[in-house]
Amino acid sequence: MKGRTEKVALLGMCVALAMLLSYVELLLPPMYPSIPGIKLGLPNVVILFLLYRNGFWPASVVSLCRIGLISLLFGNVMMFLYSLAGGILSLLGMALLKKIDRFSTVGVSVVGGVLHNVGQTLCAIWLLGTAEIGYYLAVLAITGTLSGIFVGLCGGFALKRIARE
Repeated sequence: MKGRTEKVALLGMCVALAMLLSYVELLLPPMYPSIPGIKLGLPNVVILFLLYRNGFWPASVVSLCRIGLISLLFGNVMMFLYSLAGGILSLLGMALLKKIDRFSTVGVSVVGGVLHNVGQTLCAIWLLGTAEIGYYLAVLAITGTLSGIFVGLCGGFALKRIARE
């Protein structure tokens, strides 16, 4: 039972840390004021760390809990849908690349960042019924790549520095 209790405690702490990083990200001024919706993706450092250290399911649980709780506390239904679409696609892509085991944490994170933007864009196209939003994806792919590099470096650093349980 001790092992299960420790796992639940770890996931709870990771949800709390990811929520804290989400809140900090909400407080930060926009990275590019003329381009709405661009964020660093700070909570994804926790998700990437968990994906590598504990596997797909713990990372999924923390990601879904964070998305739901942050949307409930600070957002709305639209924020929830966009975040959910981006988060699921991103996590699936990162898990696949991690499983292939040919990419560094930076490469996995970059794909995750870009896929997050793809998921959000597809959700917007579906919800708003206009395909023209897809043109915005070119800009988002660039910023997703830059954010993915940052998140991947931070996640790789955390994996090296934080001792295994």
